Amino acid sequence: MAHGSHGHSSDRKLGFAVFINVLLTVAQVAGGLISGSLSLIADALHNLSDAGSIVVAIVARKIGNKPADKNMTYGYKRAEIIGVLINSTSLILVGIYLIYEAAGKYFNPTPIDGWIVFWVAGIALVVDMGTALLTYRAGAKENMNIKAAFIHNISDALASIVVIAAGLLIIAYKLYVFDVIATVGISAYVIYHGMILLKRSILIIMQAVPEGINIEEIKAALEKVDNVLKVDHIHVWQLDDKKIFFEAHVLLNDTDHESAKKKIRSILKNDFAIHHSTIETKSTQQQTFHTSRLPREK
Repeated sequence: MAHGSHGHSSDRKLGFAVFINVLLTVAQVAGGLISGSLSLIADALHNLSDAGSIVVAIVARKIGNKPADKNMTYGYKRAEIIGVLINSTSLILVGIYLIYEAAGKYFNPTPIDGWIVFWVAGIALVVDMGTALLTYRAGAKENMNIKAAFIHNISDALASIVVIAAGLLIIAYKLYVFDVIATVGISAYVIYHGMILLKRSILIIMQAVPEGINIEEIKAALEKVDNVLKVDHIHVWQLDDKKIFFEAHVLLNDTDHESAKKKIRSILKNDFAIHHSTIETKSTQQQTFHTSRLPREK
């Protein structure tokens, strides 16, 4: 019961963070249009992306908690990855568009009201710090997706500081090029992180070997186990942000399958953080494989 109430409290904090981020996005877009500042609109994109990442975290946690069924035998954990794929693609596209707009502003500069830029970005900085605190308290230590949203909020605060600086330079020197520089810098940063998320989500969907895992190292480690002659047909893939799966055929020098599999699982768990495995064993005295799967975690 306590865990459930903690989950509801966490969702309320995250929901409030989404609400104020969306309000801030509207205020920044309005401020950008009124003042003529593109950097405020770029910062609005950054804030909207944070709201999107928090929504993905909430929805993915709810969908991901659904149990596996006859149609979704692996469960619903990949809902999070699909959300990240959509979120990152939209980030990249809007970031590219803003850089295109910034180039137009550079060649055809228009007056910008530096005071509006300064005050709206100042409000954004306060909101960014507040939502960072909310996401941190909502489970940033336990949930990688929420942790990513927390890091995004911190980077948002830094982007708001850049816009404040641009506003002050516009007020002091009437050099509107600082708005263009801030826009390009923030947009490039958003595109960069969008590309990282896009690549990561595509690799998980394509069932690539997870980052930081080397198939040859696993093979070498397992072939050092007593009575293991050969390990082949190795497959390692990720289901979601956390769960890594392993599958392989193992040729043994004796018929004690269970002892060998116990040692193999211990190495997979302790050396490679792999807790889900399907191991088919075959001894030189036998002609058929002996398949064993770890019980699925609930």
